[in-house]
Amino acid sequence: MILTFMRDDHRACDHLYTDAENALAAKKVDEAHTLFDQFYRATNHHFDREEKELFITFEKRTGMMGGPTQMMRYEHQQLRSQLESMKTALSEGRHTDFFGIGESFMIMLQQHNMKEEQMLYPMIDRVLGGDAALMVQTLQAMHP
Repeated sequence: MILTFMRDDHRACDHLYTDAENALAAKKVDEAHTLFDQFYRATNHHFDREEKELFITFEKRTGMMGGPTQMMRYEHQQLRSQLESMKTALSEGRHTDFFGIGESFMIMLQQHNMKEEQMLYPMIDRVLGGDAALMVQTLQAMHP
C-alpha cells in the first residue's frame, strides 16, 4: 500500500521533470519554467511526506533511528541541493547547465527511488501492517 502510493508519486514527479526538460529542449522556455516549478514543488513535497510522517512513524515503530531512513534523509539533502542548482540555472537562462545538472540529478534520483521502492517501502508496509491505509490517507492529506 505504501509502496504503491509512493511509487506512483515518484512516477508523477518523474513525468513532470521529463515534460519540463522536453519543453526547454523545444525552446518553450515559459512552459519549461512552469513545468519545472511544478516538478520542484512536487519533489520537495514528496521528500516532506517521507521526512515528516512516513520515516518518523517507521522509526517509532521499529526503534531504528540510524538505519535506512537516515540514509534517505542524507540523499534528500543532496537531491535538494541539486534541485536548487537546477532552479538557479534555469532562472538565469543557463540551459546547458540545467540539462547537465538535471542529468546527474536524475541518475541519483533513480538510484534513490530504487532503494526506497525495493527495500524501504516494503519494510514500512510490513511494519505498519493494517495501519498502512491510514498512513496513505495521512500522506494524501498533507498539503505542499
